[in-house]
Amino acid sequence: MRLRSDIWVSAYLRRCAVENISAVLRRRGAAEAGAIFVRVDRLDGRCAVFGPAPQSETAGRGVERLWSRLHKVDWVDPLASEERLRREIAFDPDLWIVEVEDRAGRNFLDLAE
Repeated sequence: MRLRSDIWVSAYLRRCAVENISAVLRRRGAAEAGAIFVRVDRLDGRCAVFGPAPQSETAGRGVERLWSRLHKVDWVDPLASEERLRREIAFDPDLWIVEVEDRAGRNFLDLAE
């Protein structure tokens, strides 16, 4: 059974706070099963957007949620990250967006390889 989106987001925000990283809920989605997206801003003109990994990559990994970058390069400019989030909202208006600001670019997500 998968953890509800609202509970996962709450725990993620707390995890960031424990590490003294600024993280805020930018968009609230469906509480039970809304897709979650995390935008990490390095505060130097570089951002990354993480979203749910494809189902084929999550099978048998033993973690609650797996994540993948939603762009080919490691870091993109803020406008490109915003455009990607706009496209995701147009596709699924019930999604969650968490905004993280960390100069080191830490995200605390289990990334698919």
